[in-house]
Amino acid sequence: MLPFRTAIRSLRSTPLVTVVALLSLALGIGANTAIFSIVDALVLRALPVEHAARLTVVGAPTRSGGVRQYWTNPIWEQIRERQDLWDGAFAAGNVRFDASTGGETDPVAGSFVSGRYFEVLGVRPALGRLLTVDDDVRGGGADGPVAVISHAMWQTRFGGAADVVGRTLPLSGVNYVIVGVAARSFLGHTVGSSYDVWVPLGTEPVLRGSASALDRRSTWWMQVFIRARPDQSTEAVSALLGSITPQVREATIPENWRPQDQVTYLAEPLSVQAAAGGISSLRNRYERPLMALAVVVGLTLLIACGNIANLMLARASARRHEFAVRTALGAPRWRVARDLLAENLILSAVGAALGLLLALWASRLIVQQLSTSASQVALDIGLDWRMLGFTAGIAVLTTLLFGVGPAVLAANAPPMDALKEQGRGSTSGRQKVVANSLVVAQVSLSLLLIIGAGLFVRSFVALADVELGFEPQRALVANIGTTRAGVASEQRHQLYDEVLRRVQSIPGVTQAGLSVITPVSGSTWNDGFVFAHLPNLPEEERIVDLNFVTPGWFATYGTRLLRGRDFDARDRVGTPLAVVVNESFVKKYFEGMDPLGQVVRSEEYPSRPTLSFEIVGVVEDAVYRSPREPIGPVMYRAFAQEDDPGSSVLLTVRAATDDGIALRQALTAAITGVNPNVSLSYRPLEEYVDAALAQERLVAMLSGFFGGLALLLAAIGLYGITAYSVVRRRAEIGIRLALGANPARLVRQLLSRTGALVVSGMIIGGAASWWLSRFISTLLFGLEPNDPTTLAGALMILATVSAVAAWIPARRAALVNPLEALREG
Repeated sequence: MLPFRTAIRSLRSTPLVTVVALLSLALGIGANTAIFSIVDALVLRALPVEHAARLTVVGAPTRSGGVRQYWTNPIWEQIRERQDLWDGAFAAGNVRFDASTGGETDPVAGSFVSGRYFEVLGVRPALGRLLTVDDDVRGGGADGPVAVISHAMWQTRFGGAADVVGRTLPLSGVNYVIVGVAARSFLGHTVGSSYDVWVPLGTEPVLRGSASALDRRSTWWMQVFIRARPDQSTEAVSALLGSITPQVREATIPENWRPQDQVTYLAEPLSVQAAAGGISSLRNRYERPLMALAVVVGLTLLIACGNIANLMLARASARRHEFAVRTALGAPRWRVARDLLAENLILSAVGAALGLLLALWASRLIVQQLSTSASQVALDIGLDWRMLGFTAGIAVLTTLLFGVGPAVLAANAPPMDALKEQGRGSTSGRQKVVANSLVVAQVSLSLLLIIGAGLFVRSFVALADVELGFEPQRALVANIGTTRAGVASEQRHQLYDEVLRRVQSIPGVTQAGLSVITPVSGSTWNDGFVFAHLPNLPEEERIVDLNFVTPGWFATYGTRLLRGRDFDARDRVGTPLAVVVNESFVKKYFEGMDPLGQVVRSEEYPSRPTLSFEIVGVVEDAVYRSPREPIGPVMYRAFAQEDDPGSSVLLTVRAATDDGIALRQALTAAITGVNPNVSLSYRPLEEYVDAALAQERLVAMLSGFFGGLALLLAAIGLYGITAYSVVRRRAEIGIRLALGANPARLVRQLLSRTGALVVSGMIIGGAASWWLSRFISTLLFGLEPNDPTTLAGALMILATVSAVAAWIPARRAALVNPLEALREG
């Protein structure tokens, strides 16, 4: 313990150095631990279920090179009948229930699951029982529709009541009996999302009635998992699944598909991929950005370690006289090195502890940034052995990075050199080389991070500045559902018309319109069309995005009508079908032609008649899917011309004021006045846009922060090495000033050495960034990875900060009193 007591006293004797070192370490270790905890929870960790390594998910290759993982219930039933080939299988389809009994919705994240879901996963109940095969029958088992709730829902909604089993839970108008509570650690099979409730797949028709998807061969909505036997590999499971694929395909062929599509369907192979970590759309979206951020925070830690190593070198140099005396008196060199390593271990341990606290806060903040109002991200990022192990490992690594070199150099210092008259300020050649190398490395790494931050920030700004083609401000989107109200399909048009009429009469509402799709919401609808003047157009080029809107919807969104007319009272069921198209539609299919009056036909399918549509208007381009994607052809169909407008519709309202609470209250009163049993949920249109920018915002925010931190650390490092150089040469500076040296010239001479190091670092960092930036090209928008403006800006910022950081101590040295400098020397 003696070395550590001595080390603590030594660190307390230089509080400024100690505090700077601890803050640098805390920020570096905390950032790395925070990113690691999210990468671990989202990418690396297996599901908390039995035999997670034996889980696989059924998939098939797509034309775009991806993997299809959603299937129809008929396909699942075929696989279920053959699940004795493996150790079990289950299917699950995500759903968002409404737990309210009227008015505004109470959303509940749920999943329709097959009877062996919990059995195959090996999940145990915290209370009651879990779902079984007997529950998974059409309409519900002997006990009727039953449900299992999550541990979190049990605690928050039911207060952890012991008698929760047997209670009734209303879900989208159907009363389910709670039969059990899942284990606390089980959040579901989808990483990044948490489920509140699981219900048997067989009860899906009870909720959806005639809209049930259980018998539909063209509704792809569930995922299928297979658990391998202990002696089966993933390849063996795929081989067995491949052997039954022809029978599965033949028995489930969509009868309403075109003959050529049916041929493709029959030929598409089925296989499995390892799914020990479950499945996750969040993982697919954020894996690359998180890996990029992991590199960023890793480089930040290296810069921090370089800073601390330079500080430790400076401290060791200042104590060379002390070390020389100890060595001359017979102290072994290893003991000198041991004392310095003890100081470094204390710094690393305290820095790691502070970093761990910072990581717990930062990781939760990052998860909040990943979440949106419509999609809450749930990741298990609590303190566990992985986080502790990573933090301990990184603490040891930092000790090696910044501690061993200074300790070895100090221990090997020749006693006679240090005991000379000016030995206290002397520095060995090797120490100078190490210190200079560290500065060059810091500058080059800092430039890398500043360039990366510049690219990500400018990419986000470019994306945020994309012309949307609509105005999201002061627009509120209401989702109106009629399933709970039991409104028949033939009565829905009348209900929606009355709702729209009453909403438009609300004081303060300037515009209102109904639609099936909200732009940038993540929901899409498309179809294929035939153009008489383009008979040889490839099939993939005939796909057009669709929306169904009412008169006034374009005005509500602020999307300008360029030619022709908007929908009006002429466009009703039974009248000639009218459509409005966007500019991109015209450019792609009617370039050089007058689109108004042109007729477009829908693709021919066995299950539906071929429809003809007349183009009556052209509107400006507006973002449909995502601001990241180029705007493609979009066709807007008349909402009122649909035979069945659907059980839910989206009402967008533009208000004259920003009083969202009052607007919601007025809308709820108006809509429930038409039918009190409809379900309602509200979301500002701006939130849809913000959610579409979530990934770029997170990367820009974090990379910008760490780029700024790297710049600060580099500035501190340059300030420190310049100040230390000045201190060592204080006597020389005093003599030169006493002999009449020009202070300004002296400042330039002092800065020249630092400037050479900075220029060297910039050259190395610039070359490295030119090569490495290509790896982040897919994360950028509107910028080339080697953007010269960003490079020039980063060089200018780093050069300016470096010059200021070095100029301050140099200027101070030039103003020193020569007599005082000579006396101190």
